[in-house]
Amino acid sequence: MRDFRKYEIWQKAVDIADKVYIVCDGLPKYEFYALGDQLRRAAISISSNIAEGASRTSAIEFAHFLEIAIGSAFEVETQLQIARKRKYITDEVFNEIVSELQSEERQINTFISKLK
Repeated sequence: MRDFRKYEIWQKAVDIADKVYIVCDGLPKYEFYALGDQLRRAAISISSNIAEGASRTSAIEFAHFLEIAIGSAFEVETQLQIARKRKYITDEVFNEIVSELQSEERQINTFISKLK
């Protein structure tokens, strides 16, 4: 069993989720349970899948969970794009979080390549 806490990709995913929560706190009330809920769940899923994958005994299984984490990162980016288009967040906030997400996606992909 691997210690997921030591992975930079997990730490970074937790930081991204925290930033997404801050964004969700600023959404209009009528979006709290729609877009906000979806955004929070997808953001949490990134670090959660890294942690769950780390518990698997095979590298192939771990890589599978890392691929799911990337899918969740794509979901977050898509939902942030919608929030930006609806003017719930500024371009600056959007660009900052998306830049972090894309960096995270690259790091996860690199890690997957090493596992395989």
